[in-house]
Amino acid sequence: MNEHAVVIAGLALGTFAIRLGGYLLGSAIPTSGPWARGLSALPGCLIAALLSVLLIRGGPIEWVAAAISLGAALATRSLPLTMVAGVGTVWLLRSFG
Repeated sequence: MNEHAVVIAGLALGTFAIRLGGYLLGSAIPTSGPWARGLSALPGCLIAALLSVLLIRGGPIEWVAAAISLGAALATRSLPLTMVAGVGTVWLLRSFG
């Protein structure tokens, strides 16, 4: 086998191992109890942590985008629309501001 085939085979095996590992770990996650409640809250906590760091380091553009995103979130209760509002605001203010 040439080196391209070895690389392709290695990547295929790695992909399969990652998928199989995710399936096996996913079946071990609890579906009820305190661990399940904590794991279900984890994505929101991670987003809040990332956004707080960005806002602390950011300037007025990021703060305006955060305020507009918060308004969109409260008005629509839609994550995709909130994300579009925030990213669109940053893009508009950086492009034309």
